[in-house]
Amino acid sequence: MDLVPALEEPLRQPLKSVLGPATAKVMAEHLGLLTVGDLLHHYPRRYEERGQLTHLADLPMDEHVTVVAQVADARLHTFASAKAPRGKGQRLEVTITDGSGRLQLVFFGAGVHKPHKELLPGTRAMFAGKVSVFNRRLQLAHPAYELLRGDPEESVETWAGALIPIYPATAKLESWKIGKAIQTVLPTAQEAVEPLPDSLREGRGLVPLPEALLKIHRPHTKADIEDARSRLKWDEAFVLQVALARRRHADAQLPAVPRRPAPDGLLTAFDARLPFTLTDGQQRVSREIFDDLATSHPMHRLLQGEVGSGKTMVALRAMLAVVDAGGQAALLAPTEVLAQQHHRSIVEMMGELAEGGMLGGAEQATKVVLLTGSMGAAARRHALLDLTTGEAGIVIGTHALIEDKVQFHDLGLVVVDEQHRFGVEQRDALRGKGKQPPHLLVMTATPIPRTVAMTVFGDLETSVLDQLPAGRSPIASHVVPAADKPHFLSRAWERVREEVENGHQAYVVCPRIGDEEDDPKKSGRKKPPESPEDAAEKRPALAVLDVADQLTKGPLQGLRVEVLHGRMHPDDKDAVMRRFAAGETDVLVATTVIEVGVNVPNATAMVIMDADRFGVSQLHQLRGRVGRGSAPGLCLLVTEMPEASPARQRLGAVASTLDGFELSRIDLEQRREGDVLGQAQSGARTSLRMLAVIEDEEIIAEARQEATAVVAADPELTHLPALRTVLEALLDEEREQYLEKG
Repeated sequence: MDLVPALEEPLRQPLKSVLGPATAKVMAEHLGLLTVGDLLHHYPRRYEERGQLTHLADLPMDEHVTVVAQVADARLHTFASAKAPRGKGQRLEVTITDGSGRLQLVFFGAGVHKPHKELLPGTRAMFAGKVSVFNRRLQLAHPAYELLRGDPEESVETWAGALIPIYPATAKLESWKIGKAIQTVLPTAQEAVEPLPDSLREGRGLVPLPEALLKIHRPHTKADIEDARSRLKWDEAFVLQVALARRRHADAQLPAVPRRPAPDGLLTAFDARLPFTLTDGQQRVSREIFDDLATSHPMHRLLQGEVGSGKTMVALRAMLAVVDAGGQAALLAPTEVLAQQHHRSIVEMMGELAEGGMLGGAEQATKVVLLTGSMGAAARRHALLDLTTGEAGIVIGTHALIEDKVQFHDLGLVVVDEQHRFGVEQRDALRGKGKQPPHLLVMTATPIPRTVAMTVFGDLETSVLDQLPAGRSPIASHVVPAADKPHFLSRAWERVREEVENGHQAYVVCPRIGDEEDDPKKSGRKKPPESPEDAAEKRPALAVLDVADQLTKGPLQGLRVEVLHGRMHPDDKDAVMRRFAAGETDVLVATTVIEVGVNVPNATAMVIMDADRFGVSQLHQLRGRVGRGSAPGLCLLVTEMPEASPARQRLGAVASTLDGFELSRIDLEQRREGDVLGQAQSGARTSLRMLAVIEDEEIIAEARQEATAVVAADPELTHLPALRTVLEALLDEEREQYLEKG
């Protein structure tokens, strides 16, 4: 992050390398470390104390681990094999222990000689390898190891400290080799540029950056580690928030056409038609949006809310306000199913107000057009013409809206549904279609903890809808342990039949489609890495086509069952959704294509098969498709995972709360930060190495305040050249654009 000439020096260069060329190559290819500065910012994952041992009992399966442990015993076995038919094959089995558990190491063939001499009982060493299971026991096969002797020849520096840093490593480069490489470049830490203004650093009692880098890599005490972490977290939070604050500042300088709704126009007519009153939350958020729309610089607002909190209604009123003011509004949806669904429900909500230019249309009416990639040429031509002439006030579409051919008469507002599926280039391309930058409203259906919103969507102002509209029913959720209690699964299908007999409908969701292409072997796709639980349970995920077939012949025989998945022709998908919405289908067996925005109030039950294969927020999204009418909803999470597994705990959390914000915190705590921020910062290697967005809530909030004040006082950072240098290194122009999230 803090790259200046000495720290910008490449680890690998043709004439002289800072490290050996082989080491530098592995660091570049496997760890993304290219310069001395990158290496200094590759922080230890944790520290081992020389007098203490790792918990072998807690080792994760299939992961590369580094452990510090003591040899309990070592035995050399001979055996016969194809390669050594006369019983000359050799296998060395070494058992290591740390007091909490035991772990077996195995070495074969010529590889046994060195460890046989060195790994004697009582020897302590660091071992690195991939954890696997053999004969129901954990083992490391052919681990790399480094003896912890404290010999006089060993550099006093390396082993003097009682704390041994353990670095994020790879199979090709063990933690201690990374440690040695870092010791080589550590003297250059003295030249690290200070990104924090002196007043901020001193005011918060943070150590200088060179000292923090020394203490993180070579701590003498636990207090050293704390000092270093506090400082490095502040660097990350502050630099990122300055980048976002500059982006907000630059956006605020852009011109935009203020859009104020006409006093007795389309919006007033629409509100008069509503059969219900808006919730307090909807009214509050609408006011925030209308205030933004009335200003002469573009609105950039994130609208997030619980599943079913009525975000679409708020967005529609914003679009109508812009049409009232003489502009056009575009709603960008991530899939055709969702674009068609939005189009259908908006036209229904508006009634004759959506029939502009047609017989029977109201006098304030406008046209609402749909534009998707699979439309026929004639319908597409017609829609494009309506946009160019301004006849259509509202257009709803997929990324087909971004194509060059699409011209607007006067684009005033862009609403993006489900932000995380749109890249920054797409958002900018659509923005570029306005005469002046249009106002922007981003809707996300996945509630985001406040700190993540500040980190990932930090360039947007945030509005939160946390109230469900009246008439929404509670949803009961239960985990169905199909392997432990098969009769629970039978009961689940009985419950589905009962819902249908009571005049309702149900969804059954599966992780896979199940046609030939879906088979990883046949499609040539690599299988995703297996989780520890999957390793024991090798069967493929349940598939829509198979499950639908089994249900129609078995427990749901006689009911009207249809399937829906992403590889169907768009017209077929639309027809299936229409029949389901009209109540002509009892049970819809689908993939997650129904995850967002599908609204069928009569659907009251959902059974999610292999629920452990979905993420927490995805399960919450799916569950939000039921309980949308006056009858209570039921969501059954079917899994074969054992009771003690992390997957079951995750499902238990989903079943125990309907609070999406709480679930998104749980989700974040269970996933790595990089997964959450990775998409958000695509283009930049994630700049967060030390900061944890959930734990470090206070730091992020304070850094945002400090950054906003710094940028307001000095937008170009003229008086903070060091901070500017660091920012440029983190975000060359392109990367700064990328912070606008994909």
